[in-house]
Amino acid sequence: MIPTHSSLPLRCWAEIDLAALERNLRHIRASLPPHIRYVAVVKADAYGHGLQQVAGRLMHAGADLFAVANLTEAAQLRELGPGWPILLLSPLLPDEDRFVAEYDVAATVSTEDEVARLDQAGRAAGRAISVHLKVDTGMGRLGVWHEQAPALVRRISESGHLRLAGIFTHFASPDDDTAFTDEQRRRFLQALAASGLEDAPPERLYVHADNSAGIETMPGKSPFNAVRVGLLQFGILPHPSSFLSDVRTEPVFSFRTRVGIVKRLPGGTTVSYGRTRKLARDSTVAVLCAGYGDGIPRAVSNRASVLIKGVRCAVLGRVTMDQTIVDVSGVGGVASGDEAVIVGRQGADEISVGEFSRWADTIPWETLCSVTKRVPRVYRTALGT
Repeated sequence: MIPTHSSLPLRCWAEIDLAALERNLRHIRASLPPHIRYVAVVKADAYGHGLQQVAGRLMHAGADLFAVANLTEAAQLRELGPGWPILLLSPLLPDEDRFVAEYDVAATVSTEDEVARLDQAGRAAGRAISVHLKVDTGMGRLGVWHEQAPALVRRISESGHLRLAGIFTHFASPDDDTAFTDEQRRRFLQALAASGLEDAPPERLYVHADNSAGIETMPGKSPFNAVRVGLLQFGILPHPSSFLSDVRTEPVFSFRTRVGIVKRLPGGTTVSYGRTRKLARDSTVAVLCAGYGDGIPRAVSNRASVLIKGVRCAVLGRVTMDQTIVDVSGVGGVASGDEAVIVGRQGADEISVGEFSRWADTIPWETLCSVTKRVPRVYRTALGT
């Protein structure tokens, strides 16, 4: 009998600690003012962690609203059960409009055309469709330009089959341009005031601008009553000076593989495609069972390290599609089948998502989303402390 693929030994895998995820949400929520609602951003398969598994745990932990990128992600969430509030962050295509009512999700609108289309979709469905108005305060992507926001608010309120459930903006550089972020916040507050929404009851309207990289919830009198939390709930601090930089969170994600073979190579040997690395001395190398086909980008060639037996081992030469070569000359007893940690902790050392992303000249968001579907996700669920 041929075994199923799920019964085969793992060559590489991503380990997702759902218990740490739940603890992170609880710590983040405890650090926010009581009136601030938790918008869990779980787009892009929950940043590569697994949408349904992550959302299921966050539902249990008490997230208020889930934000996704598209209807396919919304449909996956709806499989977990009816009633959970879902916000679509990306624009809808015209032939997707009719599914908004069917899946009971809130749509983001930026233009009069979207308002008219969704009003028509609501009329056809015989029910009101919830929308969040996005205000462009300087990102230049989605959103009505902030000076035209009051007119579009009026248009929504005049629509017979739309309900304004939220209003929000998106900061362009919250991690490195405080002055422009402040200007964007000022523009947004001005748009709120001009639209008559600065004192809207929080149970009726989500007002949100901040995310993990630039949370400034401004305790006291403020129209903001929600924050969008993405990377931080996975234990990764996007910016060290954000409002929640002191919150104790734990890494949820680790990326691991195994040693395929170990071999000796003489000094002067060139390693991997393009011969970009020449061994300065006789060396012991290990060939790992993961490459760029799994999510180790070629950009980390000759730059990254992995952990084997708790020791950092340098990547040698170019990362290939299915294998990566590392130097294990300083590690005794490495053998086929041993675990190698690409991202995560082993022994007393840890390679964080942030450190790995710097080797790849990218950002943690991309690193997490780049671990491919070929890599099984293994979920740890015990809550512990």
